[in-house]
This record gives sequence, C-alpha cells and structure tokens, in this order.
Amino acid sequence: MQHFDVIIIGAGGAGLMCAIEAGRRGRRVLLLDHAKKPAEKIRISGGGRCNFTNLHASPKNFLSQNPHFCISALKRYTQQDFIAKVKAHGIAYHEKTLGQLFCDGSSQQIIDMLIGEARQAGAELRLGEEVTGIEKSADGFRLAFGQTPLSCASLVIASGGKSIPKMGATGFGYEIARKFGLNIVPTRAGLVPLTFKPELLSRLKELAGVAQDAAVSCGKTSFKEALLFTHRGLSGPAILQISSYWREGEEIAVNLVPGRDLLSELKAARQAQPKQELRTALSQILPKRLAEKLCELHGFDGRLADLSDKYLARAAQSLTDWRILPNGTEGYRTAEVTLGGVDTDGLSSRTMEAREVPGLYFIGEVVDVTGHLGGFNFQWAWSSGHAAGQYV
Repeated sequence: MQHFDVIIIGAGGAGLMCAIEAGRRGRRVLLLDHAKKPAEKIRISGGGRCNFTNLHASPKNFLSQNPHFCISALKRYTQQDFIAKVKAHGIAYHEKTLGQLFCDGSSQQIIDMLIGEARQAGAELRLGEEVTGIEKSADGFRLAFGQTPLSCASLVIASGGKSIPKMGATGFGYEIARKFGLNIVPTRAGLVPLTFKPELLSRLKELAGVAQDAAVSCGKTSFKEALLFTHRGLSGPAILQISSYWREGEEIAVNLVPGRDLLSELKAARQAQPKQELRTALSQILPKRLAEKLCELHGFDGRLADLSDKYLARAAQSLTDWRILPNGTEGYRTAEVTLGGVDTDGLSSRTMEAREVPGLYFIGEVVDVTGHLGGFNFQWAWSSGHAAGQYV
C-alpha cells in the first residue's frame, strides 16, 4: 500500500490549485483522475481561450443555500491573486465584456501553468483509472485505485458536478459525501440553454441564429446581455445567466430594447414617417427577422399613421416585457455548471473540511456554491482549492 499525506480526487482547476498549495507546504500529494487528460473543462472553456476569472468577482456573484459560505475563501484568494499568477508565467490575456478575462492564446497555457506548478511543488499525477472504493481508517483513508491500494491522512474531493457528462462528469463526489453522512442540496443544470414547447418552437423556429442584446428577468433577478434564438429555444449569455434562477413552471420576461423608451421612439417615427409600416419601423430597431416575427406573433400590423397611442403602447410592451414560458432546459449535456451539491452546512468555510469527518475536504463545483457566467466558477475553483491547500 502506498501512503500519501494528501490524495486529491479530481485534476481540474480546484484539484490542481489544492495540490499546488499543499505541495508547497511540504505535504506528499497525489492527484487522481479517471479521465486520461487533466483539466478538460479548462481546455474547452471560453471557446478554447479560458475565461479564467473576472475582475468583479465577489460573493454577490455566487448562488448557494448559504450565500455567506464563499466569503472566506474568496477574500483570502482573490481574482487579483490569480491574475498575478498568470502574469508571473508570462501568459498574455485581455478583458472582454463585464470584466471577463481570457487568454490571448490558448486555454492550454492555464493548464500547463497549473500542472507545472503542481509538479514543481512535488505533487504526483495519476490519470486514466477510477477510484473504486474509499474507506475511513484509524489514521485517515484507504482507497482502491486500479491495482494499487492507497492510503492518506487527508482526502480532498474535487471531482466536479454532473455538467457535460461526455467529458466524464459524474455524480461521484455526491456519492462520497453521502457515504460519509453529508447532506446534498438537490442538483440541477445551471448556466444552460432554455427550451420551448413544440407549439412555441414551431412558431419561432425561423429565428434560429438571430441574436439580440436584451434584459432577461425571472422574479427579481435580471441580466442584461445577449440572447440567441436556437432550434430548441433560447441561449446566449443572458439566458444562461437567468437559467440558474429559473425553475420549471415559471415565466421569464424579456426586454428586447433595454435602456430605450420604445414607445417614444415609435411615436417619433409616426410623426416623421406616418406612411411607414409598424414592422418596418421595428426593423430599424431590431433584426428584421425578429421584428417581423414578433409582429406576426402578437398580431401587430398597419401604417404608423393609422395606429393610436394605445396600440403603439401595446406593441412597445410586447417587446419590452415579452413573457415566455420555457418548458425546460437542455440539461447537464450542455450545462456549464451544476447547481446544488455538497451542503455547506457540513463544511468549514475556512478549510473546506467536513465538520464531522476529520481529514475529508470538498472543493470546487462539487460544493453547493455556483458562480455566474463569466469566469466566476473558475475563481471559486482557485479560491476553494487554495483554502483547502492551506490545511490538508
């Protein structure tokens, strides 16, 4: 049996970060993953350029049953700390909208940086085999891994959630948590496209591929970014963001012209070009296909000169408060993250250690902490991995 001070299951962002920090403290670290390559979610993120953090990351950008849980880790390892690491490795990056930071080159640069630091810290990496059993022992844990039994004093679960199963995502981490008596907050797909019922889909199918900046709301939560019509329903950043707040049976409200007084614009158009058709006027504000389809959908027609203020007000409202009832999401297949997970009530917010199981830690996506779109989930991986790495 091979013994290590720390065994980390999951060689993604959180696991690699934890391995770096634990190794630097002189701990003998083994990093395991059933995938053949480490950090595959980092590799595909940001269109292959890795949206590695966000300049505006703060606890308000995260969902959890306990919104205070993430504060400690995020405060002790901030986005500026990770940016400093990226700079130290000479990785060029740029800012996109809303504080999102991306590599100028490939996301592989971030992977190479993390693996390089982990190896430099003395961590060992073993890939392509599954952990088939975990048992508590008098001085830690025993693991069945391939043909080699392993033991450790500290065990870290960094196995992620259920999102994107084709990349190897499983519910492994939740099974381990349950085995050791931790509660699981019910999981669901997050940052995921929304789908329509067949009837609505058939009426809007011609809009597939049309994009528009919009404000999308569900309850009191709203996001102002682009939305995209698809063959299944709606996607785009605004929709992915609101999907984490949406629940089945709820409507979403879509404002297709946020920040504009559409009624005043239509009245001005009626004054300037009274013979113009309403759909033509709207086509100067929205993509033509979208304007024409919405007029058809809501039954709006006619020359501006023939339309009353009340009629124009109804037309404006249909575009600024368009109510849509999705029938579901595309599920874990395309979800960027998994909402829910290991209940934070059972974990220390400072160390990520299970309160009732000394030596057992949970970090990253497997925990009930989920960030908004835009680099926040990677920041949680870095921060939670760093936090655990100081104590394992």
